[in-house]
Amino acid sequence: MKKLVIAERSLLVGHIISMVFGLAGLLIVLPNAQFIASLSEFGQLVFRWSMAGGGASYMVLATAAVAIYAYRLFGLRRCLTFMVPAVFLSLGSELLGTSTGFPFGHYRYLSGLGYKIAGLVPFTIPLSWFYLGFSAYLLVRVGLESRGVATRWSLISAIALGSLLLTSWDFVLDPAMSQTSVPFWIWEQPGGFFGMPYQNFAGWFGTGVVFMTVATLLWPKTPLNLSREQLIFPLVVYVSNLIFATVMSVGSGFWIPALLGWVVGVIPAIAFFTIAKSRSDVLAENLQESVLQSRSQQSPTFPAGLVK
Repeated sequence: MKKLVIAERSLLVGHIISMVFGLAGLLIVLPNAQFIASLSEFGQLVFRWSMAGGGASYMVLATAAVAIYAYRLFGLRRCLTFMVPAVFLSLGSELLGTSTGFPFGHYRYLSGLGYKIAGLVPFTIPLSWFYLGFSAYLLVRVGLESRGVATRWSLISAIALGSLLLTSWDFVLDPAMSQTSVPFWIWEQPGGFFGMPYQNFAGWFGTGVVFMTVATLLWPKTPLNLSREQLIFPLVVYVSNLIFATVMSVGSGFWIPALLGWVVGVIPAIAFFTIAKSRSDVLAENLQESVLQSRSQQSPTFPAGLVK
């Protein structure tokens, strides 16, 4: 288990470092042609490699980190019953979107995010739906369950609010990534939200609702019973990706999308983390439950005819 924790944290650190280097390349190096020209032959080789694979590497690292985290806390079955629907249902939405314009609007991916499935969707895109979607869902569900929200409503809210937190990431990321000096996708159907159609956000929210609903139906309905300390990992994943998107967005002059992402995404995510129970509270509840179960198993039973 200790090795898994080390691997999980190392991958998360690598993910964050990759995002930092990506930001430096996109916002500092690329606009400075003289700096690129002054690099040595090896430096230019590294720069070309980073431009070709850097966008894919940070999403692969995050996916691996979140998958290990999910496996470590919940086991292989729960990990896969969230990951598989998230990856394949989001891939279906992306393939449909790039082919027909539904549900996001008409757009197409350019280079920089890895091999394209069917020549349309980079393989890293459905991976990002998984790792951000899982982190958002977990923060909401555990936060609500910690406050004693009834199981039915905590599950429904985890799907709805988790999808909203996921969509908030796109509020911030999409304008910059599609309109930076080296865009990663372009909109062939410009819209009213800083060049994007509002339909895009409905598509994001709807896709999140679909795969989170499927995962919720496949998971046990009992509370997850995680502590606030155990939620630090998904919070770091979520907030670090919003910070990356914010720097990209603000660096490209999109202040309103960045602000919207923080109001609708980051602040609620931190709030759900804050209201989760502490480790000591979770341990105390588990101990109390174990004692009650032990007493119920040890209580004597009598034949029905001997009990008045």
